[in-house]
Amino acid sequence: MYKSIETLIVDIPTIRPHKMAVATMQTQALVLIKVTTDDGLIGWGEATTIGGLGYAEESPESVRTNIEHYFAPLLKSLKNLNVAQTMQILKRNINGNRFAKCAIQTALLDIQAQRLNVPLSELLGGRLRDSVPVLWVLASGNTEKDIAEANKMIAAKRHNTFKLKIGSRAVEADVEHVLAIKKALGKDVSIRVDVNRAWSELQAIKGIQLLQDGGVDLIEQPCAIDNLDAMQRLTRRFDIAIMADESLMGPQSAYEIARHNGASVFAVKVAQSGGLIEGCEVAKIAQLAGIDLYGGTMLEGPVGTVASAHAFSTFENLAYGTELFGPLLLTEQILQTPLQYENFELKLPNTPGLGIELDLDKIDHLRRR
Repeated sequence: MYKSIETLIVDIPTIRPHKMAVATMQTQALVLIKVTTDDGLIGWGEATTIGGLGYAEESPESVRTNIEHYFAPLLKSLKNLNVAQTMQILKRNINGNRFAKCAIQTALLDIQAQRLNVPLSELLGGRLRDSVPVLWVLASGNTEKDIAEANKMIAAKRHNTFKLKIGSRAVEADVEHVLAIKKALGKDVSIRVDVNRAWSELQAIKGIQLLQDGGVDLIEQPCAIDNLDAMQRLTRRFDIAIMADESLMGPQSAYEIARHNGASVFAVKVAQSGGLIEGCEVAKIAQLAGIDLYGGTMLEGPVGTVASAHAFSTFENLAYGTELFGPLLLTEQILQTPLQYENFELKLPNTPGLGIELDLDKIDHLRRR
């Protein structure tokens, strides 16, 4: 059934350095998966990570190696199975590798949606919206540059909600930086912060109180991944929204966080969840537990971004919007027709599958040999 499974690493510079607590990115390595069937259909997926191994346990190189040596031979041995049956066999035989599994699942769903002549979102329960709101991350680390960048985005009607990456400096310095930007942009502009798990609980108590008093709307992953007790205490202590991100590794962890009241918002990332279907399961757990949702990103290029948008379009609750700005951070375009960002939102394609057409010549030029 599957004629070939190719894994390509495509290195694209970013429009500016993207500074986080765990890494500073100046180039993004997109990991693209191309699955071709015996009857000529092609499905695409993406398994992009952040900062090599600085963010999670998979890297672009490990994804490519594991797909080539483990996933591809297994997939080629399977015949006459649907996507669910195929993924069940992959999970049974291959441990971990959530990013790789997400990319493979995305490509298989892309193929199946093309067979059925429907957008991929219809395989995930059906879209409830044709576009999703998208914020912009201010991550230069320079206060004046961030203010100028935000004002430019607002004027262009591209983004009117902003998230700041903090955690690499002292708490006081980070708070001063954030509140200066909040003051400059005004009360009508939503400001959130992502600490990328950099604070101790005591630092978090101090920082969150100051940020809450200064009008910030949300704090993302202030503490370590495994410090669920601290996340629980912070969620109960403060009125500001506390969002789980890196600690969300799929439906099981979502259930544990919800059960322990460890967050008031979930950042759903399909790669971290292990797939589009699993990302939707994380969203369902949040809905049942009364937890708000936010559509996260691994700073994927257009393939992973549009795949995420298909999943997020099915969520009943998307109270905090999405972060699907990854393609806008890149200096090169790898689609024949770029994704459509307008009026502060990303529009979803209505054509079958993912609804995108890749520029194969551009990808071949940029791919890592």
